[in-house]
Amino acid sequence: MLGIDDLIMKPAPPSIAPEAEETLPQLPVSSEFLEAFTRWLGYLEHEKRHSSLTIEAYLRDARQFLSFLSQKNDHLIDFKSFDEIHPLEIRAFMAFRRGQGIGNKSMLRGLAGVRSLARYLTRLGLVTSPALFAVKTPKVMRGLPKPLAADLAVRMTDASDPAFDQIEPWILARDAAVLGLLYGAGLRISEALGILRRDAPLNGHETLTILGKGGKKREVPIIQPLSEAIEAYLKLCPYVIDADGPLFLGAKGGPLRARIVQLTVERLRGALGLPAHATPHALRHSFATHLLARGGDLRSIQELLGHSSLSSTQVYTAVDASRLFKAYQAAHPRAKN
Repeated sequence: MLGIDDLIMKPAPPSIAPEAEETLPQLPVSSEFLEAFTRWLGYLEHEKRHSSLTIEAYLRDARQFLSFLSQKNDHLIDFKSFDEIHPLEIRAFMAFRRGQGIGNKSMLRGLAGVRSLARYLTRLGLVTSPALFAVKTPKVMRGLPKPLAADLAVRMTDASDPAFDQIEPWILARDAAVLGLLYGAGLRISEALGILRRDAPLNGHETLTILGKGGKKREVPIIQPLSEAIEAYLKLCPYVIDADGPLFLGAKGGPLRARIVQLTVERLRGALGLPAHATPHALRHSFATHLLARGGDLRSIQELLGHSSLSSTQVYTAVDASRLFKAYQAAHPRAKN
């Protein structure tokens, strides 16, 4: 996980800026505000147990909001000015972000990061920030997950596919192992990339302990093809992997970044002719949907996915029902009348 100093200071976190050379400006805040801001990031990491990806997203969104306020009012943000934010300023920020092409879902997440900061500062007795909690947030229609067809999901994790013959063998094996964990074990990207070398589920390991959202642990089964894919990657990897370090490494030997996995899938979409909704997270959706279609029960799938609420898992029943309805409309004679 990235250190707090890495997030605050100049180097841009990988998921914020894929280009290593791109940098972010310093926060336009007073020294006292910066100290509290840094403590907030530590709170998210150590107490809230948010993933590094969530912390990076919150940092980016809070930085955008604070930069907007600072430029609009032509001064550094301190506790007083933050506390005196007017609802019109928040609406102006939302309009500004919409002008940049940001949709409701991204807007909602961005405001969630800013409100998290406000709640933390309120908890410390530094602000009250009533305006941030008074403004209505954009409504987001919750869409159904979009799984891939089983044959496409399997092909994305097949390192022997001829479409990949231009890729270095060890990187190809690594990508197949990572994507295999997303589809074969239902992991999130952050969970797959958080596996340590000493915990690598090789032959003989039938389960893997995963540290999921909120620091919750769960056991996931590891099928033989997954163990074999990870073993193939380890045999080909040109770097010495420290036992207490991340299992999956990037091209230069550092920890593999989530953005690289996303770019890999984007490349696969072109090479394999995959639909636009083929993303790393779609493999996790496919894991759940295909299990349900094969008779898996919701409670078991809930445990495998690490959902804290069954309602989060029940959305897959709607996906399966939608698939069955489409099949009925396409095949049943009376449905065509």
